Amino acid sequence: MNLDLIMHKWLNGTATPEEVELLKASTAHNSYVKIAESVSQLETPVPDSTSNYKIITSKILESGKVKKLNPYSLLLKIAAIFVFIVGGYMYLLSLDTTISTPIAEKQSFLLPDKSEVILNSNSNLSYNKGKWARDRALELDGEAYFIVKKGKKFKVNTSKGVVSVLGTQFNVYSRDDIFKVSCFEGLVSVAYSDTLIKLSAGNSLKIEDGKLITKTTTPLGIPSWTTNESSFNDADITTVLNELERQYPIKLTAKFSNANLRFTGSFTHEDLNLALQTICDPLHLAYTIDEESVTIYAKRSP
Repeated sequence: MNLDLIMHKWLNGTATPEEVELLKASTAHNSYVKIAESVSQLETPVPDSTSNYKIITSKILESGKVKKLNPYSLLLKIAAIFVFIVGGYMYLLSLDTTISTPIAEKQSFLLPDKSEVILNSNSNLSYNKGKWARDRALELDGEAYFIVKKGKKFKVNTSKGVVSVLGTQFNVYSRDDIFKVSCFEGLVSVAYSDTLIKLSAGNSLKIEDGKLITKTTTPLGIPSWTTNESSFNDADITTVLNELERQYPIKLTAKFSNANLRFTGSFTHEDLNLALQTICDPLHLAYTIDEESVTIYAKRSP
């Protein structure tokens, strides 16, 4: 007799009268009756979908509330970005543009008004691009040739004097204690110390140590150095050799006692040997070349 099987049938209401009598006669009858009564009292809960929806919705809202965009805040951010960009642009315009040429190199370029500049070797030129439309002014240390577009006054400032023009072609040399200006077209005004001199085409001047040394005529055309040739008229030997060092990447040593030698002529920028011969031969000097070192000395008498 399998009481567990009979108990199972009894709980499901499928036990026969004979099986019920057998169950009542068993010693476990009371325990089975208590189990049946407990099971009959259990209820399966019915889900409340409306209540659950409210709970889930409230949790979602608590975890991340939707924020409305403030249009004024967005405009302020855009304005701040605009101010930053414009401020950066204005700052860049306030900076000077500087062009520098190393030894043995020249550079041609256009200024903002399309005026042309050829900058000689070992020279520096700077100007302010942002102010150029109302103030055509630049700083020069070295030598440059200018072809100036007509317009407002054009000024070249150097440590030794100021050259002013409206539209012309001219050359400015400002190195060491020497200040030279040559006019090739139009009219230029040269101011130095408390003196003002006007030069017409074909004229030039040389100022040394703040004093006018010469005012001479100059061949019309363009400066010879722009075509790779340096020319001199009664120049001291130191000036000539300094220019040679600017046009060639050399270290030059002068070993001759006569520092008063004067040179009239020109030398090429494209052949060091030929340049040295051109300078040394008429002055009875000799030279040696050892890689990038050049030594110039007086020729021995025969």
